[in-house]
Amino acid sequence: SIQVIAIEDATGILVWGGTVIYFDPTGRVDAFVGQPAPHIVLVTDIHGDHFSTSTLEAVVGNATLVVPQAVQDQLPENLASRATVLANEQTITEQGFSITGIPMYNLPGSDNETFHTKGRGNGYVLEKDDARVYIAGDTAGTPEMRALTNIDIAFIPMNLPYTMSVEEAADAVLAFKPKVVYPYHFRGPDGLADVDTFK
Repeated sequence: SIQVIAIEDATGILVWGGTVIYFDPTGRVDAFVGQPAPHIVLVTDIHGDHFSTSTLEAVVGNATLVVPQAVQDQLPENLASRATVLANEQTITEQGFSITGIPMYNLPGSDNETFHTKGRGNGYVLEKDDARVYIAGDTAGTPEMRALTNIDIAFIPMNLPYTMSVEEAADAVLAFKPKVVYPYHFRGPDGLADVDTFK
């Protein structure tokens, strides 16, 4: 079974069997009080709502830390030396999980293409025992997202101007048909995205 614990914005916890996976732990360290300690910590990108060295230092403990190169480049030495760097389209195995880096970026030619450039950050597909979870990170509805298959749980952002509109997010989800979708990271400058419309 896979339990999802929402922390805030782009930050969450998966409790997958006996393994605890944190993704993009940021913000108030007290938000993690009472939560199980992580075995794996994933960071998607260098922006402050995804990447906080102070939060990482507080929560990472003995966990495996998986990051894109751009994040590793900004880590303090004590974390950089133990981080596993994963590139787009690369797959590693950690603690029985297959972890694949999925490109996350804004589409070239779009008004927001400079926010997230292809190759810098990672979305992640986690797989174990034929279950597949996709954590999209900050991204448009890219061809790589739309080509995913057999996704059981997907975390999909929808906050303009940084990621997708509600309509673009819905269109992308209809293309790859995950069984369950968690809208996340849906707060933008104009407030919360309309999750009811997405639904």
